[in-house]
Amino acid sequence: MKALFIFILSCSVWNLYAQETAIHCSKRDHRISQTKSATLTVAQIAETEKYDVHFYQLDLTMNNISTHVSGTGSIHAKAKQFIDSAMFELFSSLDISEIRVNNIPVGFSRVLSAVKVPVNAQANQSFIIDVDYNGTPPTAQSNPLGGSGMTAAASPSWGNKVVWSLSEPFSAFEWFPCKQSLTDKADSCAVSITVPDSCKAGSNGLLEHVTPLGNGFTRYDWKHRHPIDYYLISVSVAKYVEYNVYANPVGAPNPILIQNYIYDNPGTLPNFQADIDETAAFIELYYDLYGPYPFEDEKYGHCMAPISGGMEHQTMTTQGFFEKSLTSHELAHQWWGDNVTCASWCDIWLNEGFASYSEYLMLEHLYPGQEGPKMQQVHNSIMNQPGGSVWVLDSLNESRIFDGRLTYDKGSGIIHSMRYLVQDDSLFFNALRAFQVAYKDSTATGITFKQFMENYTSVNFTPFFNQWYFGEGYPTYSVKWNQIGNDVALEISHTSSMPNVTPTFTNPIDIRFLRQGQADTIVRFDIQSNQDQFSLYNLGTIIGTLTIDPNNWIINKVGTISQDPSLLLGIETSKPLKNLSIYPNPSNGDITLSNGPAGSFNMSVMDMSGKTIMTQVVTNFESIRLNNLSNGTYIISFLFPTGERKTMLHEIKK
Repeated sequence: MKALFIFILSCSVWNLYAQETAIHCSKRDHRISQTKSATLTVAQIAETEKYDVHFYQLDLTMNNISTHVSGTGSIHAKAKQFIDSAMFELFSSLDISEIRVNNIPVGFSRVLSAVKVPVNAQANQSFIIDVDYNGTPPTAQSNPLGGSGMTAAASPSWGNKVVWSLSEPFSAFEWFPCKQSLTDKADSCAVSITVPDSCKAGSNGLLEHVTPLGNGFTRYDWKHRHPIDYYLISVSVAKYVEYNVYANPVGAPNPILIQNYIYDNPGTLPNFQADIDETAAFIELYYDLYGPYPFEDEKYGHCMAPISGGMEHQTMTTQGFFEKSLTSHELAHQWWGDNVTCASWCDIWLNEGFASYSEYLMLEHLYPGQEGPKMQQVHNSIMNQPGGSVWVLDSLNESRIFDGRLTYDKGSGIIHSMRYLVQDDSLFFNALRAFQVAYKDSTATGITFKQFMENYTSVNFTPFFNQWYFGEGYPTYSVKWNQIGNDVALEISHTSSMPNVTPTFTNPIDIRFLRQGQADTIVRFDIQSNQDQFSLYNLGTIIGTLTIDPNNWIINKVGTISQDPSLLLGIETSKPLKNLSIYPNPSNGDITLSNGPAGSFNMSVMDMSGKTIMTQVVTNFESIRLNNLSNGTYIISFLFPTGERKTMLHEIKK
């Protein structure tokens, strides 16, 4: 969402956007796991859970000057059990003139924003609630728990007046009757907006009709035929011009429309046109990384509004300006947040962590060289404070849900680390694509995603999630090393910024070695405790200093790196393993393991970047064939049932 966009710009560009209205984040302090309304009682929420919403239909009259709305909001639903009444939400300041159930006027009761109507429906029986209403949605002053559902403002940069909705997380009921439950997606929605002829009205899905009504008004009929969560339904009204481009992803059945409603201002479109055009490249990239654009039979698009960021309204993002990181972030939400939505606000990481990491992926693929500084910036932001978890405990506190350091930055950083743990980009992105298919049009939790990734990749993510998702803090690594002939003894230790919460981080860590006359070597070390010792054999002569985590895979700080003559080889192995060797070295690809323990154990072969390219189970004095590997130097590591490990370099010359 709601990316409150923070970045460094030149003075001239900053002045253009700095005045755009920041998205309001209210504060709540109710320590419960929240998936549903922030205002209903537990008993009232239980009443709303007696039915499922299938379709929202809105028919509203609006303008670009005032947030006042009038019209009809309809909830098409199906009873999950026999019910004699149904409850929904509509903010108390909005006047209800009539409610009809199945087209018959009915009485209703209202306690603040909870509205209850009589419904006589058997299990699995459908019914329709039509609500005729009008009024002015609340502001932050009149609704301290929200006030962002509908806003009217003029762009300080361009002068254009806009009225727009922004319902995430709990503000949809401020402007239309609804059931605010993340896990109850409507199957579809239709939004009709009648506006002055000088305006256009944008919303979700396809624009099916534009109908002049006379008397200075025009009606815009939008229809979205995909499941959608309540907070992703949107409207935006302004004097817009329409500017359309198309994306052409590989494998897409047809070009994908990118429909943009841009301020009707002579300078606005020329200023942003190149950035808007780049949306096509972003769609094509994510189509490849995450799978088909979920709504490719309809459109993607933007409605401009004076916010200092964007909101990923399904198929029609509301955006304050256009810049590659912001635009790619909001687009990525169409997969992460819209197609698959977090099942509770505790798990907002599924939405915002992945959208934020998508910014990194955009730079990696389209602006190579910029992704490294981006991840360093993310890590620095996370480590500005010592603690905080990605998982949201206070899920009624909007400022905590959308915490930039934890939800966005740390959320992004740990996805990068998960990619590192998988060690296979093809497998990692295949898993993400498969997840999008498995949970399409639905919701998921962070644990759901963890379990899916474990099943797909065979990587155990339980320690990682305990330490990085639910846990707090980050490690500071220090290294001591000693050169002994061509071999190196190594000690890796770390402290935690939050030792009382997460004292130990057991993720692997990379160390880069500069070797005399040889290519740089990155070795991945498995960390089991706050102080681990290793031996590297046949490494050669180290020149210069070692580098910890050279590719920024892990959120960490660096302590000290020093040479320590007291370190000895073989400290981490039992005596029988000290003489373990492989021969010949160099080889043509056929090697033999000798002096190992009895029984079988695991062997991993890594390239010089530390990436695992081969694993197999081997036994002592076994011939091992590496003929499929090309000429070069490789890191071979043996892991024994005792947990002990021995690592050495091997050269292949054919």
